[in-house]
Amino acid sequence: MGADRISHLGRKNSSHHRTTKPRKFLLNTILCFSVFVVGNVYGATLPAGFTETSVSGLSNPTAMEIAPDGRIFVCQQGGSLRVIKNGALLSTPFVTLNVDADGERGLLGVALDPNFASNNFIYVYYTVLSSPRHNRVSRFTANGDVAVPGSETIILELDNLTGATNHNGGAIHFGPDGKLYIAVGENATVSNAQTLSNMLGKILRINSNGTIPNDNPFFNQATGNNRSIWALGLRNPFTFTFQPGTGRMIINDVGQNTWEEINDGIAGSNYGWPACEGVCNPPNSNFRDPIFAYMNDSSTCAIAGGAFYNPATGQFPQSFVGKYFFADLCGGWIRVFDPASGTASDFATGISNPVDLKVDADGSLYYLARGAGAVFRVQFAGPMLVTETGSDIAIALDSFTMLRDPFSLSNPFNFSSDKRTQLMLFGVNMDLLPGENSSEVKAEAEDAAMNVYRLTVEFVGKVPGLDQFTQIVVKLPDNTPSNQSLFVSATLRGVTTNKVRIRMN
Repeated sequence: MGADRISHLGRKNSSHHRTTKPRKFLLNTILCFSVFVVGNVYGATLPAGFTETSVSGLSNPTAMEIAPDGRIFVCQQGGSLRVIKNGALLSTPFVTLNVDADGERGLLGVALDPNFASNNFIYVYYTVLSSPRHNRVSRFTANGDVAVPGSETIILELDNLTGATNHNGGAIHFGPDGKLYIAVGENATVSNAQTLSNMLGKILRINSNGTIPNDNPFFNQATGNNRSIWALGLRNPFTFTFQPGTGRMIINDVGQNTWEEINDGIAGSNYGWPACEGVCNPPNSNFRDPIFAYMNDSSTCAIAGGAFYNPATGQFPQSFVGKYFFADLCGGWIRVFDPASGTASDFATGISNPVDLKVDADGSLYYLARGAGAVFRVQFAGPMLVTETGSDIAIALDSFTMLRDPFSLSNPFNFSSDKRTQLMLFGVNMDLLPGENSSEVKAEAEDAAMNVYRLTVEFVGKVPGLDQFTQIVVKLPDNTPSNQSLFVSATLRGVTTNKVRIRMN
């Protein structure tokens, strides 16, 4: 990552309800009054409707992988591969290796064989303690939650390292083609990134047994193990991932002083380091520019972790599907990149040094927080109506006057024939799916005597500028009681929200 990615040091060298409402007013109203985030002292500040749990007790974690059976294998820089099972950190490591953990070296990557359920193979990337120092990819055979003693099989020995302890890369993943991809940093020697005479500053591609596929892009140009080179011109590609379904590869490359990069992983590409950091300026047709880059400020230092939201079972709102989560080690945040628009938006803040991200088959997002020594699981709660902070009072507006409660049954400014007041409520986790309309949402109110009143849903749509919020416009019925509070709830696809309080004149 940066000069000391792991040690956290500084960097080296269409309805009227939407069109007639002032957008800025809506945003300010929601943000000023609502319960917008949830979090805890160690975890993240999350968007409304998301919750998280954690498993702690890890020491300097660097990477993780989720097994098909739900176990989480977590690399600790010092050499132990830990196992989280059924929500608890097992006391006995899967394996403990003798590693050089100086600077950014150590146990840095883990991957499970595509046939793990039958062959029990687990691969790791680590820095050997013996001389000469170098990084290695090895395979172990699992016996339950521990490695079979003596089962280490060396798959690939990388180039010898200089005295520089940074820019080791370390991520390893199997691609959709069944090949093992390996991200290797340039060991703080920038010239390494542009040569086919070593494997540093590259993405490598090998068979699971360590042999080299003869369809690698430089197979006929390079020699020996260098024929494993699949892409070059990288500084420190600490994390990368493949998108489920499409197989698209995304490579995060940690910049030096200015730009952090998200790159399309394409065979034979040269990503330009050290000639370019971020988008090449002036343009250079020999290099592949990133599809997104963000400039470092005083709080950020290194892009870390990346995961597409394409789980087998969707849990997050539909708007997240196909998006790419990424994090910054020093910024302590997670953002969401939209490949279609090329833009990124905030998701979570307040994380203690995130280093890895994963999306599980059940739709949960996991992040590995090095500073907290913990794995956090982010889940999406059910649909929820937004309230004032610490209260059950709804964030609700008269949809014509834009005034808050108390509300009257009728509104002379309402141009409809019955003059009935129409209320604008705000929800989270209430995205309509393609082909759905406002009829999917049902709403009702309950008075102090527990009498129930059906509300007419007039409109359901996103809040302009805040896609995580949905506005629901409802009309009060003729027999709505006055001079008391009503408790309103909404139901979407059979799931009912919390009850929120509105006050009637």
